[in-house]
Amino acid sequence: MNITKEQVDDLNAIVTVALSKEDYSDKVDSTLDNYRKTADIPGFRKGHVPMGMVKKQYGKAVLVDEVNKLLQEALNNFLTEEKLDVLGNPLPKPQDELDWDAEELLFQFELGLAPTFDIEFGKDAVTHYKVVADDKMLDEQIERIQKQFGKLVGQKEVIKDAEITATFVNEEKEINNKATFTFDKIKSEEAAEKLLGTKIGETVALSTNGLFADDHDLMEVLKVSHDDAHGLDIEVTATIEEVNTRELAELNQELFDKLFGEGVVTTLEEVKAKIKEDAEKQFVQQSDQKLLNDVTEGLIGNTSFDLPAEFLIKWLQASGEQPLTEEQAKEEYEKAEKGLRYQLIEGKIIKDNDLQVTFDELKDFAKDYIKIQMAQFGQLDPADEEVENVAMRIMSNQEEVKRLSEQLMSQKMITFFKDNGNLTEKEVSYEDFVKEAYS
Repeated sequence: MNITKEQVDDLNAIVTVALSKEDYSDKVDSTLDNYRKTADIPGFRKGHVPMGMVKKQYGKAVLVDEVNKLLQEALNNFLTEEKLDVLGNPLPKPQDELDWDAEELLFQFELGLAPTFDIEFGKDAVTHYKVVADDKMLDEQIERIQKQFGKLVGQKEVIKDAEITATFVNEEKEINNKATFTFDKIKSEEAAEKLLGTKIGETVALSTNGLFADDHDLMEVLKVSHDDAHGLDIEVTATIEEVNTRELAELNQELFDKLFGEGVVTTLEEVKAKIKEDAEKQFVQQSDQKLLNDVTEGLIGNTSFDLPAEFLIKWLQASGEQPLTEEQAKEEYEKAEKGLRYQLIEGKIIKDNDLQVTFDELKDFAKDYIKIQMAQFGQLDPADEEVENVAMRIMSNQEEVKRLSEQLMSQKMITFFKDNGNLTEKEVSYEDFVKEAYS
């Protein structure tokens, strides 16, 4: 066997594999001998079929199969030994007529090579938001808590600030759902006017177009799919089943103990401090994700390199379950190009800065995740042995390992960007963060 590489350009190469009969003949003969022992051919006892007949019936198929196995192994070893960083998989060059009886068989494979490049963050600083819970948010959260733990007061008709339970019906769309919502969720002025003053047991017709400020509320109220809720413009009847207002719970020690445990906080200022602390922990995750997205976009835009596009389009044509036309493959390549560029950039950052996820790191990460999950169900101090057992079960599940590995790598990348990126910190309220970051 002889393998050689011809460098076409920086991003493309051709590998030629020359196989002689000695490379595969023993394997072919051994496989055919096994076929002979087990072949069930009319007129012959099992194990006594003439080898000539076995070769005539199975020889070509066995030869092709053994050669393909040998080629695959040889290519994999060659790519590893030569330390070639390839994109996609080697593509066999078409051969119209191959003489399988020849003393030497020649096969050629096209390679798409990963580019070499330097990481460029760009001159423009990326905003790293520090999101704070301001007084307005804290006051709103306190009021929500008071409502949540407050006493329901029944009403005879719909009034502002009410919780409304109604049955929504539309026969054509097969909608028949009972749901509870608050009056302040209603966006449509026309719907608000119709609902105000409607008594329990009465029915009003409402248009779903712009009924709520958020279409996700429409999903919950009508129990329709996400796709159906967006842009839904039909008329539904709403029969009022129940109307309640909430008498705000008193801000006293009994409420504080319900929220945080007995004696943990004793004043309203301490309650606000706890809410602020918990909220800002959540904000860090959102701010970090925004940072990751923004730095990623900047890296893709500022880090310039070419890709073996022609090779990758051909590879996409041939690699899927169903063959693609050249036009279809070009469309798929255009969709995937941005993601591929970031994979290469991320891979280089990981390699150059030794950011690989180790087994021990992943196990510790899984343990921390388990403890957070347990705490949400009231198990604040689980035994180490229990956490260890759950962690090992998770580590035996490939899907869970993949998910946690991606989360841990995201954390490592965020830390790297904070330490090495061109960032400028900006302190904002959550309301302003949402406006600036997602408008």
